[in-house]
Amino acid sequence: MAKESMKAREVKRAKLVAKYAEKRAALKKIVNTGSPVEAYEAAQKLQALPRNSNPIRCTTVAR
Repeated sequence: MAKESMKAREVKRAKLVAKYAEKRAALKKIVNTGSPVEAYEAAQKLQALPRNSNPIRCTTVAR
């Protein structure tokens, strides 16, 4: 059985994923389709987002 602290951490990550999902998707779209200068700036902004806002880091959120 998982510790309560681990469960709380997963809940916190899920909230971050939901909070930044729209912004992350918009930046990824710019990275993939924008001009090189725009893509670079968008990649920098994407890297500045919290690490735990990436859905890959959350085990309970559907990917």
